[in-house]
Amino acid sequence: MRISVTIFLTDETITPTRLARELEERGFAGLYLPEHTHIPAERTTPYPAGGDLPPEYGRTLDPFVALGQAAAVTETLGLGTGITLVAQHDPIDLAKQIATLDHLSGGRFTLGLGFGWNVEEAADHGVEWRTRRELVRDRMALMRALWSEEPTAYKGEFGSVRASHAHPKPVRGHLGPRTLIGGAAGPKLFAHICEYADGWMPIGGRGLTETLPVLRAAWAEAGREEAGLQVVPYAVFPSPGKLAHYAELGIEEVVVQLPPAGEAEVLGVLDGYAEYL
Repeated sequence: MRISVTIFLTDETITPTRLARELEERGFAGLYLPEHTHIPAERTTPYPAGGDLPPEYGRTLDPFVALGQAAAVTETLGLGTGITLVAQHDPIDLAKQIATLDHLSGGRFTLGLGFGWNVEEAADHGVEWRTRRELVRDRMALMRALWSEEPTAYKGEFGSVRASHAHPKPVRGHLGPRTLIGGAAGPKLFAHICEYADGWMPIGGRGLTETLPVLRAAWAEAGREEAGLQVVPYAVFPSPGKLAHYAELGIEEVVVQLPPAGEAEVLGVLDGYAEYL
């Protein structure tokens, strides 16, 4: 089983380059970074985990800039977002960012995407909350048109692009990089996964015994190749029993959580995670 990590990298934590080098040297599979452009101070949306919103949410580094630094100092380390808030991006700009990072890293990028939880943050980007899932679906289709080998136009419900010359291309071409969708299990989420993604990024990884068969059935019904479905539990606090359970379910990669801390604390946690490699 591949063990990757996620962390809220901020202006107060270990740097992307230092962490990336350590991860590759120690044998970790990948580095996934979250995204928040800003956190409105007058926020009414409750923190999904309950209680006060941790301060690192308002201090996160831009994941594409940070992952670009990580790519430059590594050779094999996987690079991913967990997650990109696609609805909050201009899709033409985002298509270029994704393709560039995937190209420069030799195809090491994984696009973890999600629909968001912070209503106020999304609203500042002009996102209509009730249609955000459809907006993300539309923007993924637009980006794949730009990633096509030949100039390809796209006209959707929320946006359009003329047939265009757009390089570089992701290593997988019009499919883009490996794409995983984060979120809670349910028919809407599973429908999106089966339509335009490579798999699921369940936060915390709870309840997979019950939900994985449902997703696999939906995947098969959609005509997708059984072996192509990838499920990557995300932001997991590992234990030997938990990882053994994931392995029994056929899961091949797990993303474990690091603290949003300085170098000494983060490296100490990596030392503790060494037993799982």
